[in-house]
Amino acid sequence: MSGIEERIERAFRDAGVVGCLAAIDLDDGRLVGVRADRPVVIASVLKVPLLVALHRQAAAGIVDLSEQVVLRPGERTTGPTGVAVLQDEVRMSLRDLAAMMITVSDNAAADTLFARVGVETVNAVLAELGLHRTHIPGCCRELFDTLLADAGVDGMDELWAVLDEPGLMARLRALDPARTARSTPEEIAQLFAAIWRDEAAPAAECARMRRLFGLQVWPHRLASGFPFDDVQVSGKTGTLPTIRNEAGVVEYPDGGRYAVAVFTRSLSTASVLPRADAVIGTTARMAVEHLRAPGG
Repeated sequence: MSGIEERIERAFRDAGVVGCLAAIDLDDGRLVGVRADRPVVIASVLKVPLLVALHRQAAAGIVDLSEQVVLRPGERTTGPTGVAVLQDEVRMSLRDLAAMMITVSDNAAADTLFARVGVETVNAVLAELGLHRTHIPGCCRELFDTLLADAGVDGMDELWAVLDEPGLMARLRALDPARTARSTPEEIAQLFAAIWRDEAAPAAECARMRRLFGLQVWPHRLASGFPFDDVQVSGKTGTLPTIRNEAGVVEYPDGGRYAVAVFTRSLSTASVLPRADAVIGTTARMAVEHLRAPGG
């Protein structure tokens, strides 16, 4: 294990998490990794390949991003943000649903787009991009349905209350990379690299996607490691019990661009763990600084 890998590993351990990381210099392809090829639970990071599939379909004329969709109460996927928390009927374009899905991780918006694009199409796009270890088995509703069914509870509040029960965590399919939406840190970093290099879709569509990732509202993970006015951090988080992730791209004013993917699993089942959130930014910065250093 190299010196940078040891320092990143120590930071993960001090934060009480098992972490996996990949950071790629977008210009020369150099990689810093800690368990970068290990299968990981991606949680809401699954919305990234969905966004790519949507924009590829838009470029091909299969979907019109201005198409209006009505989301009715009682029919929408539940969640803690966005359209999912609203009480009245909502009418939005596919373009605006994509914005809600990425900027605030709206599950209702994502599942509306899954219904329009198709899970099979998302996985076909991943295969076309050479990301063969990334797989999306279903939509957000299906993911959360497995959590509740496996725990034998009716809602997420109940789930958090029983996570410490002996044997429960092992039963939760959503926390097992072999049985849920999965990838590796390196493949997710490669996917972001393809978006930034205009390789994931036509250039105009990649630019639209980059704009959305730059508007994500969460500052407490990846962005926390780069508290500089002239450094742009764009990304997408993913969260499930014990799972805290974020992947994205860090851009410096000198033109340096770095795709970073950090996936963690905490030893604690607590829903609020600031150190586990912060270590995502800390380790991302360590990896990026190593890539930027002379001879790094």
